[in-house]
Amino acid sequence: MEAKNTIICVFAALAVYSISSAQGLALENYGADCDVSYGALKANNPLPDPFAMNDGTRIATKEQWACRRNEVKKDLEQYEIGPKPDPSTATVAATLSGNSLSVKITTKDGNITLTSTVSGSGECVAIGMNGNAANISGCRQIPFMHDQVVTYANGGGSHNTADPFYKVYPSLSGKIGKYAAWSWGISRLIDGIEQVKDQLGVDTKKIGLQGCSYAGKMALFGGALDERVALTVAQESGGGGINSWRTSKAFTARTGTNIEKIDNTNFSWFLSSMQNRTPEQLPHDHHELIAMIAPRAVIALGNPGYEWLGDESGYKSVIAAKEVWKAFGLPASIGYDFTGGHNHCSAASQQVTSINAFVNKFLKGQSANTEITIQPNQSGFNLTTGQDVINWTTPTLTGNYPPEIDYPVIPPILNSSSSSSIPSSSSAESSSSVQSSSSVSTTIISYSKPLLSTLITVDIYDLKGNKVASTKVSDMSQVESISLPNGIYLAKARGMLNFKLVMK
Repeated sequence: MEAKNTIICVFAALAVYSISSAQGLALENYGADCDVSYGALKANNPLPDPFAMNDGTRIATKEQWACRRNEVKKDLEQYEIGPKPDPSTATVAATLSGNSLSVKITTKDGNITLTSTVSGSGECVAIGMNGNAANISGCRQIPFMHDQVVTYANGGGSHNTADPFYKVYPSLSGKIGKYAAWSWGISRLIDGIEQVKDQLGVDTKKIGLQGCSYAGKMALFGGALDERVALTVAQESGGGGINSWRTSKAFTARTGTNIEKIDNTNFSWFLSSMQNRTPEQLPHDHHELIAMIAPRAVIALGNPGYEWLGDESGYKSVIAAKEVWKAFGLPASIGYDFTGGHNHCSAASQQVTSINAFVNKFLKGQSANTEITIQPNQSGFNLTTGQDVINWTTPTLTGNYPPEIDYPVIPPILNSSSSSSIPSSSSAESSSSVQSSSSVSTTIISYSKPLLSTLITVDIYDLKGNKVASTKVSDMSQVESISLPNGIYLAKARGMLNFKLVMK
């Protein structure tokens, strides 16, 4: 009994160390366990309120954003792209040989391998869509070769059941758009980079995505659906990218200009059923796709001389999305540069300067002015964003994001033959695990109201950031025993504001 008391006492003393260590364990989706569903189709105009849950309740805290953005994810999956497979349904094994990265992904149905040729130098990571991220300089280039998941086929408008993705998820054939599969592939590539980051010499908290045109949409979806991405560069993404479907429809109705809209986009990239959707009935729009990146960084680039891009719509959508960053108190983490007068996907010199500012600040940790707000200058554009575009107010969100949760270090588990001494916080990181088996019993002894969910997931990590165990709890008195080797671990809870773990 004396040993148990000692453990609990020192446990509290190690809490400060654990918080600083575990904050580096970024998650693909902080709100994965939120109990949310997609919204209903109903009259909903102008742009939907990004701060309103689908039941009409408005969020007031940054922690609640985790669940709100997962509602938007559900909306996008239901009405636009189909489900992005959960990472728990696959295992990933990465190897690095010279400059060749291989990422083998295995599910119950089969396996595929993603490969990427690594080039460049730097501790940040630049992931380009089907090639190097040409406008992200000074980082390790690790391109995502999208045909290794589903084929682009020069923009051909058909699904190919022979694509590699359907070897691992055959049940999703005909049920998803390519942006769901490509986003999944980007995330699995990031998994692989995480596994070999020491060999690569990179910091996986400094990952940037960049793409243009159809690949600008790809980068946008990839950054929105994976919270490990620190910076998203969405270049000339047009309809289906930064443009909201509502504002694109309104632009064509006013000007007669044919731009990419919900009824004429590529319906292999998106669900074929989307073609018959009425934008004003959707529970979401693409200002919220952009906002899913918040509070991380994004810069949107346009080219107003190219009619098909519909940059008036893109501008209005970005302005609406920026309200979310304002609510977080981070308006300089979203920028837009609609400088024109250049070829498609060939960034203007001003745009290169704008991107460099974001790269320097968010991938390299340097001081840079990212208050970049360059409007499109194009005859016939109406850039007013009045009540016909935004008819909701912007709150000031309190709290923290990612959700600030206690991340306690679990002390070494003592058995009858163990020493009762426990490493100090300064020596804990270098301590090695003892391979004798013990049982960890974790009890939730106090927590604040869960974030719109009563189901809590507690993940246990070793000090290298590898998840070694996971358990779900649903009430304050539930006890779960987990067998682990002696050692020091980090605990991360998702779906609650506050928790404590007690060793038995």
